[in-house]
Amino acid sequence: MASRLSASRAAVPTASHPLPWQSRDTTGTPVPPDGFRSLMSAFPAGVAVVTTYGSDGEPRGLTCTSLASVTAEPPILSICLTTRGETLQALCDRGAFAVNLLHDRARHTAEVFAKPVADRFAHTEWQPSPEVGMPWLTDDAFATAECEVTHLAEVGDHTLVLGLVTGVVRRAGAPLLYGAHRFASWPGGELPGLHHSTALSTVAAGAPDASG
Repeated sequence: MASRLSASRAAVPTASHPLPWQSRDTTGTPVPPDGFRSLMSAFPAGVAVVTTYGSDGEPRGLTCTSLASVTAEPPILSICLTTRGETLQALCDRGAFAVNLLHDRARHTAEVFAKPVADRFAHTEWQPSPEVGMPWLTDDAFATAECEVTHLAEVGDHTLVLGLVTGVVRRAGAPLLYGAHRFASWPGGELPGLHHSTALSTVAAGAPDASG
């Protein structure tokens, strides 16, 4: 049975005013959507569930593969979410979110959070994360990053979100991958775990450089 714990509102930062990006006009002709989807399906990625809380105090979340490291100093990651989705709206209102990296036994959870299921969190165990208090998928995530929103940029029908990583929880586990329209397990087996730590000490020691 899933936990129904809510984070204290006092412990969850609210959004201030994320800084805007500059943009420029383009002159090239875009490839058709099917061609672009075909390209990206050939680029396997790790599977994450992005979580936050709505204004009603209930958890919100969705499956996301558009996750990337941006910079290690300060520790910033990026995600890209559907602009009209309720998870993005909740994330903007709260000013904070968690990125739950799923292990290879969590395919069902990845599928549930990718579909219009009424209560996605009823299908998994969760509790507030240690630092920011965001929904932490304790049974399905082998690693979780707690983030505060720093920048937002609407791009087409999605919004690019940058988050400052303020805490990391990581246990041993084999990452779940998605590519070519199917799930797969990380071929190298389990990655070692780390103790819960603040972002600065953990990211500096364990994360690859964003340029790599």
